[in-house]
Amino acid sequence: IMWAVAIGAEAFAIFWLLRQTPFTTTLTIILVGLLVVIAGLSIGGSLLWKQANRLDPARKSESVRFFVQNQLGAIIAVIAFLPLIILIFLNKDMNGTQKGVAGGAAIVLLIVAGLFGVSWNPPSVEQYDAETNYIVELTGQDLVYWTKSGKVYHLCESASAVNLESQDNTIYSGTVADAHAAGKDRLTLQVDQEIEQCGFTPVDG
Repeated sequence: IMWAVAIGAEAFAIFWLLRQTPFTTTLTIILVGLLVVIAGLSIGGSLLWKQANRLDPARKSESVRFFVQNQLGAIIAVIAFLPLIILIFLNKDMNGTQKGVAGGAAIVLLIVAGLFGVSWNPPSVEQYDAETNYIVELTGQDLVYWTKSGKVYHLCESASAVNLESQDNTIYSGTVADAHAAGKDRLTLQVDQEIEQCGFTPVDG
């Protein structure tokens, strides 16, 4: 919905705002404000889309779908800004200063929205399956632990890292998929230490 509103705001700018003549300073201010709104909507949609991808990732084996699904935020940012940027610099009713201000703002906002839209380390079904299988092999069940502030999940509730991270005195538990849905990127790198602390038997290899 946020992306749709952003595209709608772009259409308003293209088909009404940029067609006004003479193009005054007030209209330039309105245009820059509209660009900021479009960027905010684009970024908000991208953050929600990334969360959706953590809940329901694509398969890495389906390369085209995997790319589009994970980089859709950046694609939308380009769609929402690039036509506007081109039309701003081609607009015959705007003077050089107006084009510089509005066009420069649009380029900066495109870069910012695009960076927020890019998924740098996108999740995949294969990743979730591999991690789940490893956890089950190691602990006997698909159950991991994490904290609100931490970026990774852990093997057991008594792991020292979990208790150090638990600033709100709350330790959460669930499946590997649940941990990813909560924004945890991966299993802790302190696996050997936690295997010992949790009393699990190391997996060979």
